[in-house]
Amino acid sequence: MSLAVEAQDLFRVHSTPEGDAAALQGLTLSVAEGEILTVLGPSGAGKTSFLRILAGLDLPSAGTIRVFGENLRTINRPRYRSRVVGYLDQHYERALAPELTARELVGLRLRAEGREWATRAEELLRAVGLGEKLGSRPAQLSGGEQQRVALCAALAHRPRLLLADEPTGELDEASAGLVYDAIAELAEAENCTVVIVSHDPASTAIADRFVHIRDGRVSEETVAGEGSIVVGRGGWLRLPQEFLERAGIGTRAAASLEDGRIVVSAAGGDGVRPEPELAPLEPVPAGAPVAVLRGVVKTHGHGAAAARVFAGLDAEFPGARLTAVTGPSGSGKTTLLHLLAGLDLPDAGEVLVGDTAVNALDRTARAELRRHEVALVPQQSGLVPFLSARENVELGQEIRGLDGDPHEVLASVGLAERAGQRVSRLSAGEQVRVAVARALAARPALLLVDEPTARLDQANALRLAALLTTLARETGAAVVCATHDPVVLEQADAELALAAEPVAVG
Repeated sequence: MSLAVEAQDLFRVHSTPEGDAAALQGLTLSVAEGEILTVLGPSGAGKTSFLRILAGLDLPSAGTIRVFGENLRTINRPRYRSRVVGYLDQHYERALAPELTARELVGLRLRAEGREWATRAEELLRAVGLGEKLGSRPAQLSGGEQQRVALCAALAHRPRLLLADEPTGELDEASAGLVYDAIAELAEAENCTVVIVSHDPASTAIADRFVHIRDGRVSEETVAGEGSIVVGRGGWLRLPQEFLERAGIGTRAAASLEDGRIVVSAAGGDGVRPEPELAPLEPVPAGAPVAVLRGVVKTHGHGAAAARVFAGLDAEFPGARLTAVTGPSGSGKTTLLHLLAGLDLPDAGEVLVGDTAVNALDRTARAELRRHEVALVPQQSGLVPFLSARENVELGQEIRGLDGDPHEVLASVGLAERAGQRVSRLSAGEQVRVAVARALAARPALLLVDEPTARLDQANALRLAALLTTLARETGAAVVCATHDPVVLEQADAELALAAEPVAVG
């Protein structure tokens, strides 16, 4: 068996003025040529650090990493990235220039290198079911279609290794399934090795093998449906957290040999200290509507490219309530938030925040309304990575001309002890909470949150969803969350379902 990837005792230490943090702590892992491997793990486990090393974007602090026999420490890494690696990011919109068609986007890299591109682009797009979308621009495509275009673009130069970082994190279940199927089919057709990093268990459906990473090491491995715990050098084991909790094991454990088996139990009266269950919230009457949509019509594009997103949408968003806006990728969830924030305007109808008709305001007045009444947490949080959590909140306050204690708002999202940490050192879940804290510092009447759990494992997603519900109760704000995550929907007080994708009107 030829190996595509050989990682041995990888360490990756991030050094900052606040101290060092180890993302990888002795990770050892091999991937066979032609294999599809899924790497699972909670936020902060080291998945993205491993993928960045594989992509040649970072070097390990210690250990060795070889790809197709080449040591990534010594090779020409820019050439390696351009020839050997294809990279599929969960933020597919970053790779899709809005003015280009699907065919042009897929062929862009080949065209820049002076290579034949049109036939190759069409071939790939037809292979993923987009043969009728060759001339469509990103705004005319659903989220799942955009991600499949990004996949084709990542494979256009025929890389030997495809790296996929949470490739379906922002997609609904049906769209995610289409993307996974496309990855599997193209990987086989292109004879490509695939490493998928994800927290989504559905990503294992196409995998030949999947592993779990915890604390920067491989802890579990599953091949052909049979799972096993990985024994690291020196006898280290990472037991599943579920097993520890069920066995009542906290910070100390005892091990004994019984009939050739190792039995692990709680030691010295130590018991597991599980996180307290989410307590039921005290009933709070819903407030008056903070935002209202009346007969909203919205169309993207012009002429033959026009697509109608909303055709007379009515909705109300009461205070002290979390409303989940759901629907398939491309159904208009983000567009709805942008209309409420005054970042976009309807073609017809009315958008009210309080008693103010947002669509009747000019750009300056809409910005003033956002400053005092509305806060938006977008999918791309816009946090400054080299600033601390506290400094990011202070920056938001300074821009809005507000005062207030940043520690207080960070404490409200459970980050009081992490206030001094640089954002780049925080986990994905903590970064989302910093973005929420920055928005809360504005004391908005209307808090808009766009796909906040897209990059979070289920445990962190549940915590964040419960936090949004609690914040709505405690502040009286109307919290509107665009999501496809059932965990958020379970915590929400109401759901606004956007069932249809845009309809062509040109």
